[in-house]
Amino acid sequence: MELITYVILDDEPIAHRIIEGYCENFSFLEKAGNFYNGFEALEFFRSSKADLIFLDINMPKLTGFELLKSLPNPPKVIVTSAHQEFALEGYELDITDYLLKPFSLDRFIKAINKVTTSKTAEQKSELEPERIFIKSDKKHVQIELDKIFYVEALGNYCKVFHSGGMLICPDKISELEVKLPPPSFIRVHKSYLINRDQIDFVEGNQIKIAEVMIPIGQTYKVNLKGFLS
Repeated sequence: MELITYVILDDEPIAHRIIEGYCENFSFLEKAGNFYNGFEALEFFRSSKADLIFLDINMPKLTGFELLKSLPNPPKVIVTSAHQEFALEGYELDITDYLLKPFSLDRFIKAINKVTTSKTAEQKSELEPERIFIKSDKKHVQIELDKIFYVEALGNYCKVFHSGGMLICPDKISELEVKLPPPSFIRVHKSYLINRDQIDFVEGNQIKIAEVMIPIGQTYKVNLKGFLS
């Protein structure tokens, strides 16, 4: 199991001791900080990161949810509160779990399991290549996005060139442009949509991809400035 760093935000010192004691049962949990008010935690997150925060809600000056809303990239959150009435708002903020004080070790373990399950799913999603279904010859063919070289317009159809060959798709190039996500896919000509990760080189007004020289349209040069500058 990959290491998960955590911080505790609670204005009650006893709550810190209880959570720390429970966390000692998990070798993959490592404490990164203890905070007793929201401003201390806010200062920490300005310069540092943690994977998980045990978050009390009802605190002076800055509540737990106010802190959470102020973080641009909040970590996983397990709420630890004596107030059940905030649960709905918590789940609207996409928290992982809501522990009502006092909570047992068994209930704490269930919350940690939710964090690890969620983290594993995210890692799996990051490792799996993105795919798209492309209609061709009355079938829907699944292709990994990073294996698509480029798309060439063919009237109201398109040729999709990829590592396994070529498909003829009954979509206009403008329709495929919407389906193929930027910044990886860029329109470089009225008749060509390319995968920027497949570029061999750019020379003058042409791009070489998979042994093919693709023209760059004058009105599309602006699309290339972001990664050629």
